[in-house]
Amino acid sequence: MMKFINTLKDIFKIEELKNRILLTIGLIAVYRFMAAVPLPGIDPLQLTALKESTSGGLLGLLNAFTGGAFARASVMALGIMPYISASIVVQLMGIAVPYLQKLQKDGESGRKKITQITRWLTIGITLVQAPTYITAIKTQFNLPPEAFLVGGATFWVSSIIILTAGTIFAMWLGERITDKGIGNGISLLITVGIIANFPAAFLQEFVSKTTNAGAGGVMMILIEIIVWFVVILLTVLLVTAVRKIAVQYARRNVAGSAQNVAGSRDYIPLKLNAAGVMPIIFAQAIMFLPLALGQRFPALVSLTNPNGWQYNVIFAVLIIIFSYFYTAITIPTNKMAEDLKRSGGFIPGIRPGKDTADRLDSILSRITFPGSLFLAALSILPAIVVQFGVQQGWSMFYGGTSLIIMVGVAIDTMQQINSYLLNNHYDGLMKAGNSNRKSNK
Repeated sequence: MMKFINTLKDIFKIEELKNRILLTIGLIAVYRFMAAVPLPGIDPLQLTALKESTSGGLLGLLNAFTGGAFARASVMALGIMPYISASIVVQLMGIAVPYLQKLQKDGESGRKKITQITRWLTIGITLVQAPTYITAIKTQFNLPPEAFLVGGATFWVSSIIILTAGTIFAMWLGERITDKGIGNGISLLITVGIIANFPAAFLQEFVSKTTNAGAGGVMMILIEIIVWFVVILLTVLLVTAVRKIAVQYARRNVAGSAQNVAGSRDYIPLKLNAAGVMPIIFAQAIMFLPLALGQRFPALVSLTNPNGWQYNVIFAVLIIIFSYFYTAITIPTNKMAEDLKRSGGFIPGIRPGKDTADRLDSILSRITFPGSLFLAALSILPAIVVQFGVQQGWSMFYGGTSLIIMVGVAIDTMQQINSYLLNNHYDGLMKAGNSNRKSNK
């Protein structure tokens, strides 16, 4: 505990790091405040039906990502999700569109152009999603007529403009956090939105277990918390696990020296879960099809239950398939092999070039399988714990996209803070060394 307190003191001793953390907290606070502001022309007291409709399933996940703004018909109802969608589209198009491929190879200038394309695409997606959202809350969630204080074209036009502006503002906040704050801004906004639902979900679960006879009481709550911590630990292992591929360099320059070192060793880290949360996002998008089929054909009605075994079997299989797909398109083993050959490196016992690429591809395929199985199991875990009496809201923290995002963002942010601490210490040593050199002269 004392070590943790001392680390916090060290953090605030570094002026730049302190300013970045305070700026990040301030921008997140602004985002959360805006998420609580309802759209003009909507009575927030009449949104009970909307909140009930977004308590679970895909809409529940979307509501969790926006920190409850979706269910509150907030000016941030769409949140940062259009930006996420635009980023995915641009990333996938980078495989097939030569212009985007060229931009990816152009370094910093290419990255800036890709970012600009993503921003414009975000606006385009928002202009499509905003009318869809307004249509949904007016026709599909059984809201009473008195929930809408303003009607007609005025409500439509103003709501679309405000929702678009809200998404643009959220995108701007995320980029400011990334540039001037600490951590990945977009991921932090999503994480904060997810965490915002935690107190209410836990309180609901606590009340359910302590007030209902036979629910288990406080002892069951303790068991659930222990299981939750175990799942978090396993998620951390999934996010951080890597397979190290030994690499040997025939000749390699030593930093700060003109001499070459023969036979130096290094390794290539291949992540067990290289695809991150993208397979879950892709799979959830595809699961709209089984839901639609179940609603249209009575024989497939079981597919409409997100907690049913049929739904979750299809969901798990899709996650495994998309894990291989996304890993294949984002980990360019051919390029890795060429870069390794160009730098004079090779995998012991493997010829440089095509044989190295085949070797990397083979290893990546083998480690992706257990990683995809673990990811699939983690994704369907919320549906499993629901069968044991866990409330729907609380079950979302037991796995799936929410937990992986929270763990991944927490690890990334901690690594950045740790880098600042190490760099500060390193700079101090370098200054001392330089002064000693000057005194010796």
